[in-house]
Amino acid sequence: MPVYDTYEEGKLIALLRSGDESAFNQIYKRYWKKIFVLATNALGSVEEGEECVQDIFCSIWLRRESLFLKYSLYTYLAVAVKYRVINILDKRYRKRQKMEGILMHHLPGFSASADIAILEKELMAKLEASVARLPEKCRIVYRMSREEGKTHRQIAQELTISEKTVNNHLTKAIKDISGNLGGGLHFIIIAGVLRDII
Repeated sequence: MPVYDTYEEGKLIALLRSGDESAFNQIYKRYWKKIFVLATNALGSVEEGEECVQDIFCSIWLRRESLFLKYSLYTYLAVAVKYRVINILDKRYRKRQKMEGILMHHLPGFSASADIAILEKELMAKLEASVARLPEKCRIVYRMSREEGKTHRQIAQELTISEKTVNNHLTKAIKDISGNLGGGLHFIIIAGVLRDII
């Protein structure tokens, strides 16, 4: 499949529409990492990011014959990530609302607003402790991204590293932090809060 590496996007899409699996594999190879980073950063979860990417590419393959793009393929994929993320966050929110309803019904004295506020405060303390335990470079990149709001490009330029290295540091940070904070009813109640924070 090396020859496919040289094909322009338009030719790959035309081959894809004809059912060429090698063209599909080349498209996946070119773009999966970029949209994985988009999905993972938006969802705060490596696992959900991977699932999002797989769903998008499966959808592309299934609808390949009718795939006609007005803009670039990357733009199409980025928009697809956006809508997938919206759907996932909506499901996550409804699940959290349902859990709060169950707790309020079954646990005497449970106040959703008061108790969750306390849990959020505990979570923030644990989050800060988890960030403090990250390797130094990883921690610096995480804080620049999440606390200072800098783009991957800005971070890469300031630290004199590649954007890919920035992505790798952020992926590791999210994975480590999620692992440190996971588990138990405490996590179930505020899972949405955690995902929004990181």
